[in-house]
Amino acid sequence: MRGRSEILEWEDRWLLPAGLATFGAVALIVASAFAIGGIGGEGDAEVLRSVHEHSSSLTLSSILQAGGFILLVAPLVVLFRAAAARSDRMRYQLIGLVVAAPLFLAIAGVLTGIATNDAASSFVAGEAKPGITAAEAAKECRTEREDLGVKEFGEEFGGGSGDAALKQCAQTKYADEEASNAIGESPLHGAAIGFGLGGRLGLAVALLYSCLFAMRVGLLTRFWGSLGMALGVAALLLRVEFTTIWFIYFGLLLIGRLPGGRPPAWEAGEAVPWPTPGEKAAASLEASESPEPDPAEVGEGAGERRKRKQRDY
Repeated sequence: MRGRSEILEWEDRWLLPAGLATFGAVALIVASAFAIGGIGGEGDAEVLRSVHEHSSSLTLSSILQAGGFILLVAPLVVLFRAAAARSDRMRYQLIGLVVAAPLFLAIAGVLTGIATNDAASSFVAGEAKPGITAAEAAKECRTEREDLGVKEFGEEFGGGSGDAALKQCAQTKYADEEASNAIGESPLHGAAIGFGLGGRLGLAVALLYSCLFAMRVGLLTRFWGSLGMALGVAALLLRVEFTTIWFIYFGLLLIGRLPGGRPPAWEAGEAVPWPTPGEKAAASLEASESPEPDPAEVGEGAGERRKRKQRDY
């Protein structure tokens, strides 16, 4: 482990830049979500048509998102190194994973944008091949109409009834199959999925591992350490964007703007573990059992001190 002065010197140099990078990352990730606000639709066909109309928005969104993920390298490395400097139980070799995870997510974002734009162009140009025939689509729609009922089925497909709704349903299913195949057949689709899965898994492990040890050595409170670990799991199972909640807190911690200040371990340059519930209870019990000074004895002692002072004069 490094010396205390060396640890504090390194952290003094990098805490503020890493904190600013954290806020930059959050801003870019949030901005990327707004950039694709105009893209949407109920099925793959509608989504790809919308992407084709707003291809520049999707490209901008993927670039902003990639930039945000790249900036997340800074706070993740600072947290990992700070915890490793205060605990000899951490495996420092895992810092490679900490760096690679957000970079993989950045690559996945760019590849996804390119692949989706390619799929939209292919679909609109009529180059995609559906996975079902028109007759199979109509058959599925008739089954669905029996399950939903004529009225609900008609409301779902254009508000009509009878053959008009059935025709609309078949056309929608046929188009969605074309769009789905266009997405799957995009040359970069597989690579985007691979990098995305690797990045999400890496980020989950990085947050779980770093937050666990940071909590143990006193760099993070129990609440924020536990939340960081939980959001790491959410990044793997749900959406990576949920982690921005934790990164906003950690950014404030890094730049020293938390209302209560940083936990003591940051200033100490060494581990300052949080007391366990048992230790807190023992301290509270010891404080409650300590005898109160007898007022009479206090007064008598004060009188003796006054007499001694008078004799000195």
